[in-house]
Amino acid sequence: MQVSPSILNCDYTHLAEVVRFVEQSGADMIHLDVMDGVFVPNLSFGPPVIATLRPLTDLTFDVHLMMQHPDRLIRAFADAGADIINFHVESDADIAATIDAILALGKKAALTVKPRTPAEAVFPYLDKLSLVLVMTVEPGFGGQAFMADMLPKVAAIKAECARRGLNVPVQVDGGVAADTAPLCAEAGVDIVVAGSALFKAADPVALVEQFHRL
Repeated sequence: MQVSPSILNCDYTHLAEVVRFVEQSGADMIHLDVMDGVFVPNLSFGPPVIATLRPLTDLTFDVHLMMQHPDRLIRAFADAGADIINFHVESDADIAATIDAILALGKKAALTVKPRTPAEAVFPYLDKLSLVLVMTVEPGFGGQAFMADMLPKVAAIKAECARRGLNVPVQVDGGVAADTAPLCAEAGVDIVVAGSALFKAADPVALVEQFHRL
């Protein structure tokens, strides 16, 4: 099981150190949460910050757009260095057209479902996706409690992919820690987003290794 640490709750005055921390932890990618204050009641950062971080690491930039209109800035995020551009199926964007725009820019496309959205919402788009993210908290703020009742969505998405002969990794985001990661593994999760748990861990390397063993 791969690990994509979210830097949402990090110290933004020391982002270079945060990137080095993620690299040294042994994690597989960096999860970048972009919030617009409309789709979710919070603001974070945008393409300029991502562009500043891009030269600092070769790790995959897993960019999660919590935006009402993600389609308006796809090129900006691609130019900033995003590798995976992930937006919400609940957004106001034309889902199919936005996926095509991401792919046309040579980036990997991903979709996210919020807790109240059924897994089936992403089924029409699976053949063009490189990732599906199942939120295990309400998006917008870090440090929330893990919602285990979201895990059946993972199984449903994996089953639909298997039925169609697709290999689309499923990621979960929210409340993932040492005690909840085994539940994710049992459900078939391929990638976990770990934020607070990793940055507060006494031994971040050991925690990432624990996730990898799962």
